[in-house]
Formats: sequence, C-alpha cells, structure tokens
Amino acid sequence: MYWCKIATSEKEFAEIAALNYATFVEEIPQHPTNEAHRLVDKFHTDNTYLVVYKEQQLIGMLALRDKRPFSLDSKIGPVERYLNVEDCVKLCEVRLLAIKKPFRNGRVFLRLAQALANYLFERRYTACVISGTTREEKLYKQMGFQQFAEAVGTSEAQFLPMVLTREGSAPLRQRLRRDAFTFYPGPVLQQESLAHTDLSHRSFAFQLLFQELHQRLLALADAKYVTTLVGTGTLANEAMLAQLKSDFSGSKGLIITNGEFGERLVKQAKQQQLTFDVQAFAWQEPFDLAHIEEMLKLQEYKWLLYVHGETSTGMCNGEQLAVLAEQYGVALCADCISSFGACQFSLAPFYLATTVSGKAIGALSGLSFVFSNHQLQPSDAPLYMNLAHYAQLQIPFTLPAVLIHSALAALRHYPARFALLKKRMEMLQAWSCYQQYALKTNAYPMIVTFKLPHELSNLGEDLKLNGIYLHDESGYLQSRSFVQISIIQPNFEEAFTMLKTIYEYYQCID
Repeated sequence: MYWCKIATSEKEFAEIAALNYATFVEEIPQHPTNEAHRLVDKFHTDNTYLVVYKEQQLIGMLALRDKRPFSLDSKIGPVERYLNVEDCVKLCEVRLLAIKKPFRNGRVFLRLAQALANYLFERRYTACVISGTTREEKLYKQMGFQQFAEAVGTSEAQFLPMVLTREGSAPLRQRLRRDAFTFYPGPVLQQESLAHTDLSHRSFAFQLLFQELHQRLLALADAKYVTTLVGTGTLANEAMLAQLKSDFSGSKGLIITNGEFGERLVKQAKQQQLTFDVQAFAWQEPFDLAHIEEMLKLQEYKWLLYVHGETSTGMCNGEQLAVLAEQYGVALCADCISSFGACQFSLAPFYLATTVSGKAIGALSGLSFVFSNHQLQPSDAPLYMNLAHYAQLQIPFTLPAVLIHSALAALRHYPARFALLKKRMEMLQAWSCYQQYALKTNAYPMIVTFKLPHELSNLGEDLKLNGIYLHDESGYLQSRSFVQISIIQPNFEEAFTMLKTIYEYYQCID
C-alpha cells in the first residue's frame, strides 16, 4: 500500500538525505560525492517535504518552499515575469522530486502527485514552479505541470521551468476526491442518482411522496406533527425560536448549553429578542439535573431548550429533562439535528424539536424539519418561518422533489439503519486509537470526538494527502485540538479499514 505524509521526524529527514544523494549525486550529477552518502538540501530548514511510503518504507519525496528567492529565480529571474498575474498571488517552488528506482511506477507517481495537488490547494497556493529534468518531462506533464520558459542547465543536466496552477491541478484533486473517504457528520455522500428533478411540487405524484415522507418521519419520531422547510438546521431552529417567542410572549425560558451548538442557540435567541436565562455547563460536562431542578423551582420558566445531540463533543444530553419538564409544567424543546436517526428516542415529550435531512438519516442536505405534538398557532414570524402557515397550506412554497425523494429513500432504511450504526460504533470503539484518545462522553451513536496528543497533531493534515477527511476544520474543533469521526457515511466500513491501516503505519514509522 502506498500512502503519503509530511515529513517531521529526524529519521525521515535522514532517509530524505540518503534519497537525495542517490538521485542527485549518483544518478543525476548535480553535486559532488561525499563519504557519508548524504545530501542535505541547502534550503532544508525552509522546506516542507511530502514523502510517499510503501507500508513502512519511505520510497519517494519532494520538497516545497515558498520563501523567496526560489532556486528557479536565480536561473531565469523572477518567475512572475513569465506567469499570469492571477497565478502569482501565492507561489511556492517544488524541488528535489525523487523516487527510489524499484518504485518508479505510475501508482507511486500518481499518489505523490495527488498529495502535492491536495497540499497546494489546502494551503491556498495559486501555483507552484519546478525545474523539471528533461528526462521526466512526460511525467511532469502528466502531473499537470506546463513549461513556461526556455530550458536551463548544462548538457549533462538540463531542466525545464514548469508551473502547476490551481486550475492545472484540478484533475488530480478531483480524482483524489472521487476516491476519497470522509468521516463528516454531514453532508452525506449520495450513491444513488438524483430522481424527480422535474417533478412539480403541485402535482399529485409529489403529494404522494410528501405524504409518505411525513408518515415515515412521524413514525420514526413518535410525534404528532411535522413541518418541512427548505433550508438548514439553523433555519429550523430560527422557526422554533420564533414560535416560542409567539407562544410564550412575556414569559421567560431557559436554555441549557454544554457545547458549540447550544451556545449558537443562545445567539439565535438573543437575535430574536426572546426573554430567557442561560445555564451554561462546560464543554463535555453532563447536565447537572439537580441544579436544573433548583432553577425550575426558583423561576417560573415556561419553556426549556437544549441540544439533544451536541455535535461539537458528540455528547447526548438531557435524557431525564422530560421528567422535570412535565413535573414543573415547562414546554420542552430541543435541537435534535445530529441525533435524530442516529439513535432511537421518542419526540413525544417535546413541545418542539428540530432535525434535518443531511445528517444521521443520510439523505441530501437541504431539508429541515420541526416536530410538534400540538396544533401550531400563527406567530409573528415571516411567512417562510411561520410554522402555522405551513400547517394550514401543507405546501405553501416550492419544495424540491429531488430532496423529498432523497429523504424518503433514506427513511425507508429504518429501523434497520439503527442496527447498522450500532455495529459501526462498536467497530470504532474497539479501535486502539479510540481506547487511547476518544473523549469518553455520554455519546450518541453517530460521532466520536478525539483529543489527539502533540505527536499526532499532524494526523488530520496527513490523512488529507491520502484522500481521507476527518471532521476537523470547524473553528470550534481547531481551537480545542479536537478531531471527529462520524459513522454515517455509506462507505464507512471501507473508509475505516483504510484509516486504521494508515494509522498503524503512521505510528510505526516514528
């Protein structure tokens, strides 16, 4: 198996120096021989090295550097003189492309080229330049490089000034992306072709689809009513908050938080000028039910809102809140956007609850749902967020049939999907990395949060070079050095096998 990473260890740097010597001293006579049989690049401290492994053996590398002047600048002058202005916004230089002779085959070059293209894109480079040896001109062109100036060097070692632009690297990135594995908690990769793209939302055929969708949603949720909106979970939460503001005008509510999305509910509620208190627990901290009950005793709250599946930590909240809400006559509401469809629970105790199509149930993103167990009354919200308006007209605005069909197709996999997700979670929990680094929270079976040690801090970036994407790019995760793995993607088993294999090699090479 071939895979790539960014070199970080002294062992890797020593192997790179040996490979440089074999390539650029013994094979291509650019430098004098030495007894150590090592060639350390003069820009070594500025270089970033992308290396390719066959299992645990380092077999190839290339160096990147964005500090000026480039080595190519010294040969032809500033490279900007030859390039398009838009390609010069953020430049780097690729040097020292070398692969051990026994491994010079298409698969190795492709793997390294894809890693390079992905690295350049992720780091926002607009182009990179290279002095490509004439003997490998065909290879460089296959990688997307194009010559932009006359050849330089000696008759024994001639080089071509070549450039790889963001546009030129797109085919390599797209190929890597087609074969990529993601562990995102949404959106979910769709394996079926899109259907009903031309079906009118006013047609009888659409009404049948829509009716079945609601029947399946209500059966899965154990709720009485559901409103379907075109938009994200944020829209559903806005509609829920607008309904609370109207239903409990002049009364106070309570929002309980212990993560990013609970805090986001607070921001939305403030924006809509609801009257409420906040009980904030630390991230990953379970709700203190005794403390919450004391608050309910002391204040006459009319509604209580929280996040059931807190995506930012993978925590499941509020299992006993329904009992307290009923005891103190409080309308219980929840953001169930990440947890709905991930685990079996009833929405019967909830006054209002929200979810979406593009998370655990595995459909296309674009639909959001607000569940209730009472007939909704008109609110002062704009019509697009006015839940009672939907209840009166059923389909007051355009609903894309393709989204309805996708959500319905996903719902038809229930209840069997619960067993599949449970099996996947058991696979994840048996992994050694889970045992060492997972946050042991009261998790719902969709996502696991990892707090990786410093020596694994580059793991997520290295995995991207191989087309494996953990959930680690959100600011709230990066600020806490969290990475997450979700189990909801359709190719999880294959992806997880690949992840475990690279992780095992990753630990062994250091």
